[in-house]
Amino acid sequence: MNLTGVKTVLPAVAMTVVSMVLTLAVVVMWLGTAMPWMVALVVGLGIDGGWLATLAYERRLAAQGDHSTGVTAVGWGFGVVATGVLVAHALTAETNAGAWLAVAWLPIAAKALWLVHGLWERTALTGEALDAIQGIQQEARDEAAVARARLRAEAVTEETRLTAVTQAGSRVAHVQAKTAKTLSRAWSTLEAAREGKETGRALTSVTTPVTPGVTPRWELPVWGPTTTVTPLELETASALTDEALDALVDQIRHSESPALSYREMAVRFRTSGHSASEVRLRAAWKRVVAA
Repeated sequence: MNLTGVKTVLPAVAMTVVSMVLTLAVVVMWLGTAMPWMVALVVGLGIDGGWLATLAYERRLAAQGDHSTGVTAVGWGFGVVATGVLVAHALTAETNAGAWLAVAWLPIAAKALWLVHGLWERTALTGEALDAIQGIQQEARDEAAVARARLRAEAVTEETRLTAVTQAGSRVAHVQAKTAKTLSRAWSTLEAAREGKETGRALTSVTTPVTPGVTPRWELPVWGPTTTVTPLELETASALTDEALDALVDQIRHSESPALSYREMAVRFRTSGHSASEVRLRAAWKRVVAA
């Protein structure tokens, strides 16, 4: 029995001894007036002896890892009888009734302490098991602390990155706004020079070619979105007919033996300088292969 077991069993033993002595004294004093004191002593010893016998048997069964409900019930019965004797004596006592009633609960308290001790014995662990449990708990706490630190570090890193990106974007936007403002001022200056009477005439005089009798107007440089030529417009200018496209695809496909795959044919088709949309080229391939 280790230190914890001693802490639970000593109060139970002390409470049991006090309860047995108190029960014996009350029985002798109370029943001694109605019968010979020797008989009263036997009655008191009988109550205490029965209680002690059932308690010893319960402890033996607990040491063997067993339990008997009947023995436990008998032990609680002796405890209730002892408590009943103390309560009855307190209620019939002419003096100090409150004091006797205040200690009447000691037998039940002693049984409760033995119950607590039994529960401790059934749940007690060895030192090795307690050390293993503490190690597991400490490892779990360490892992949780590391995970929290990692999450905090990642959050700080992400916050720093977002701050840097935001600041860079702000600087880029500032430069773009400043550049746009400078271009706007330059454009306004050019337009003012173009619309001016004297400056417009001077700028017009240096434009080439100058046709006799015609003074070409000096135009402002283009500043703004430009119209791009779409691939469809480029292809439409030199689009192949379906027959010519089929013949060209068949020629490239059978330029090597075995015949080329569609991917190889398409690469050679475009590297040769020919142009056709992916839809038309694949349709021509299917027609050639099916032929």
